[in-house]
Amino acid sequence: MNVRSILTIVATLALALPAQADDEGVALTIYNQSFGVVREKRGVEIKDKLGVVRFTNVAAQIDGTSVQFKSLTDPAARVLEQNYEYDLVSADKLLHKYIDKQIAVLTKDGSRYSGNLMSFDANQLVIRQYGEKGEIVMVQRGDNVKDIQFGALPEGLIAKPTLVWKLATEKPGTHLVEVAYQTGGLNWQASYNAVLNAKDTGLDLGGWVTINNTSGATYKDARLKLIAGDVRRVQPPSRAYAIKGAMAMEAAAAPQFEEKAFFEYHLYTLQRPSTVADNQTKQIELLKAADVPVKKVLLYEGAPQFRFYGGLHTSAEYGSQEFNKKVNIIIEVKNSKDNHMGMALPKGKVRLYKRDEADAALEFIGEDEIDHTPKDETIKLHIGDAFDVVGERKRTDFRVDSGRHVMTESFEIRIRNHKDEPVDVLVKETLYRGNNWEITASSHKWTKFDSGTIHFPITVAKDGERVVTYTVRYTW
Repeated sequence: MNVRSILTIVATLALALPAQADDEGVALTIYNQSFGVVREKRGVEIKDKLGVVRFTNVAAQIDGTSVQFKSLTDPAARVLEQNYEYDLVSADKLLHKYIDKQIAVLTKDGSRYSGNLMSFDANQLVIRQYGEKGEIVMVQRGDNVKDIQFGALPEGLIAKPTLVWKLATEKPGTHLVEVAYQTGGLNWQASYNAVLNAKDTGLDLGGWVTINNTSGATYKDARLKLIAGDVRRVQPPSRAYAIKGAMAMEAAAAPQFEEKAFFEYHLYTLQRPSTVADNQTKQIELLKAADVPVKKVLLYEGAPQFRFYGGLHTSAEYGSQEFNKKVNIIIEVKNSKDNHMGMALPKGKVRLYKRDEADAALEFIGEDEIDHTPKDETIKLHIGDAFDVVGERKRTDFRVDSGRHVMTESFEIRIRNHKDEPVDVLVKETLYRGNNWEITASSHKWTKFDSGTIHFPITVAKDGERVVTYTVRYTW
């Protein structure tokens, strides 16, 4: 089943919901993939059994093929024909419609020119004035023009995007109708701010939802839902949408979102109406958690650029390039109820801060992005690299015996700690030459992390150095 069919089913099910069936209003479901589904109930007048209804104030970026219509007053009412009119009025469109027609132009010096518009461009208007001589004048545009007066709005131009239906019904009169459609220009994303405690053992976490609306419509007092997940869509050619508007901060005391599993995604429902205005960026609090236990890990990976890709690597040059000196700072957080969390977390950026005890000021210490994270999964945030802890990795021996199908390689890893306290460091080594390997010698205890990775957990004394050596043998 393709995505359009799925969305049609979702929209159809939404139309069938009995809740608030007699109330006008709008409901909005926004996906974090730059689109949304709008569901609106509105009273309309159908004058005849075969009548025309103009449904205004729809999103300018509406997908006209996704529209669903239902009359709650007469469920048997049928849509015979639907048109989406989007030729919105603008100054140049009006001028184009008024070629060879009468206009009046008032300039900033008080002059007034009346006559038939002959032509126009971005710089000037050409007008044949009334009178016996029929003089032709060229009026400069820009700041020079104070006002242009037209007659009636020309046919075909409208002030707002409009859906027009030709309907057949046996019950002419006022109908309560429900309309659902898909539109671009709606997007949301999650972001998180965390404050690490003094001992780096816990944090306070706040999550926010940021909604961007450039769809061309305002959704007043909408029942708002957000879908988190990787919904497959058939993508049209890409379009860039500018994000404009002021930041609208919701009160911190506003009710939080109610989260639940929905199909294979997660649904977040705001527990109150909220207006999402056109060209607006809105933020609403998603979650707040205090005293969340964390684990800080210093991770050293001396050769992160080398991986095992399924083929045997017997070249002496492979892996001999310059090593990495940086020791990564990793903050691990388990998203569980025992840790005062447990809500499925939408993907987004996590910013970490820590308080300077000298003046109690919060200082930024790093950030990372998380993917959609279910409950009880562990989040690993790489927020930066250690300043006072450095690593060094070098190969001390390499031998290959192609006849016996044996290859051995030895390494020396040095971790130096310039802090005035001991530190724990996890040394990560990738065995990137082949899939049949064996550690034949090692200076420290190691653990197998996966089929091609081993870990050496070590402690380095203050102002000290620790040396890890090992030899790996590959066979094929």
